[in-house]
Amino acid sequence: MKSKTAKPAKKRATPAASKPVPSLLPLVCRALDGKKAGELRVLRVGEQSSITDFLIVATGTSEPHLRALRVELEKVIDATGTRIIGMDTGESGSGWLVIDAFDVMIHVLTQENRERYSLENLWKDAEELSLDELLGKESKPKTRAKPAVRKPVKKAPAKKASK
Repeated sequence: MKSKTAKPAKKRATPAASKPVPSLLPLVCRALDGKKAGELRVLRVGEQSSITDFLIVATGTSEPHLRALRVELEKVIDATGTRIIGMDTGESGSGWLVIDAFDVMIHVLTQENRERYSLENLWKDAEELSLDELLGKESKPKTRAKPAVRKPVKKAPAKKASK
């Protein structure tokens, strides 16, 4: 009779949803926010994508703005020692910048391209991360501003008409 030995259980991969946020992610968000990128959104796409875990989508106002954002992103990514796997600035005037830093994929588009390609809709099943948390901002509940109290204004004495 052959003896049966139990096979060790296979380790399951950590679900992408529980994967911790890489330290690069808040740094990139701060850099984009600091250089006035618009409509910044961060999506956890590890469950939907085999090539990256996090997707950052932002809007640049113009081609020069896209170039300035690219330069700033390169500085931030290089400072962390993270290797940039790929970068596509498109043809001159393409209005779309892509930086692949393995776990983090960054797309910066002009407003026109952002509306045309609507990347967020392609990843609508992804979890959106709180930008305030990534930027280290506390989200405060909005409170109504108190009405301003007007101080009485002293009137200057009236001048007498000279004769």
